[in-house]
Amino acid sequence: MISVRGLKKSYNGQKVLNGIDLDIERGERIVIIGPSGTGKSTLLRTLNFLEQPDAGTISFDTLKIDVANASSADIKKLRLHTAFVFQNYALFANRTAQENIAEGLQVVRGWKKKDALKRASEILSEIGLSDKADAYPAALSGGQQQRVGIGRAMAANADLILVDEPTSALDPEWVEEVLQLMGKVAAAHQTMLIVTHEMRFARDIADRVLFMEGGRIVEQGPPEKIFSQPDDPRLKQFLRKLL
Repeated sequence: MISVRGLKKSYNGQKVLNGIDLDIERGERIVIIGPSGTGKSTLLRTLNFLEQPDAGTISFDTLKIDVANASSADIKKLRLHTAFVFQNYALFANRTAQENIAEGLQVVRGWKKKDALKRASEILSEIGLSDKADAYPAALSGGQQQRVGIGRAMAANADLILVDEPTSALDPEWVEEVLQLMGKVAAAHQTMLIVTHEMRFARDIADRVLFMEGGRIVEQGPPEKIFSQPDDPRLKQFLRKLL
């Protein structure tokens, strides 16, 4: 069980997250939708301290962190529970595909280089990029770079994978292959929290959909309810523009 209580974040006095409460069950796949600028990506980034939250608590089973007083040791422990898939890939330009996947295993999780590279090779096989093991990011397509980014998150074997708009930086021709890989990861009962504008993908992959607006979770439920019988007028208006 992952539990978030009262999570808040402001920038220059403007509230971006306004007291988020969220429980995530093991193996649950949750998709967050909503207008741009409403705090979706900020929520993901605060959950592993890519952004420093202002207030609230984050719990992973017995680990409970008061975010306002979190130490560097607390943050390190929290990050061991999470992995992140970035919308802009965030690969190291001077590392090969295999090295990019292995890097986090070595630096964050303390694996020996030999073992990390072996696991990275296994992941590359799983994501269909074994032939790109020695390729640098500049030699990979956008879709291939994002698949490496997803592979890096898979390698971490984290309790929770945070996925921030994985297709937003892709050319249309690469979107489907990335969504298919995300579906494969989800099918393995990996716990995931995903921000996306791909409504068909959200409908297909989610156990639960959250609609955020104004830094709050306004409505949530199973995808069939959210997309077919929404209650909140703001959600209805949002969906009318997209569906």
